[in-house]
Amino acid sequence: MSNKLIKRTPCIGVCSTSYGDHICRGCKRFSHEVTGWIKYSDTEKSLVNERLQKFKTTILEDKFTIIDSEKLKNKLKDANISFNQELDPLCWVFDLFRTFTIEDIDLEEVGIALKGEFSSMALSKIKEDINKEFFELSLAHYERYIIGESVT
Repeated sequence: MSNKLIKRTPCIGVCSTSYGDHICRGCKRFSHEVTGWIKYSDTEKSLVNERLQKFKTTILEDKFTIIDSEKLKNKLKDANISFNQELDPLCWVFDLFRTFTIEDIDLEEVGIALKGEFSSMALSKIKEDINKEFFELSLAHYERYIIGESVT
């Protein structure tokens, strides 16, 4: 991770915090981060983005290898998919999966390869597992550092 600030909102347009969730089912930010985003300093925004990027790379790095980040970037741009180019290209896999139906994704065509045991799994199962793992990491962080802070 570089020292530059990552200020862009991670919102993907499917916010569930407005329905009472403490963690958005879309971008995985916490409800107070979603509602307070406009007031956050660039440093605060960057810290949130860095946490989300770390969670994504933790989940994805054992499943995928980015063979050609330019191919992936071009695919996302050609399809007019909103993605944060300041993030690690591995994070763009989330943007690819949230936008395209699994059947329409040819990993080789977009410069991505599956690793090891994941190469024999269905992409739909991998996508489901990734979303579940990302939510679980966010929930664990929320319970430990956000709820935990309010109890003490």
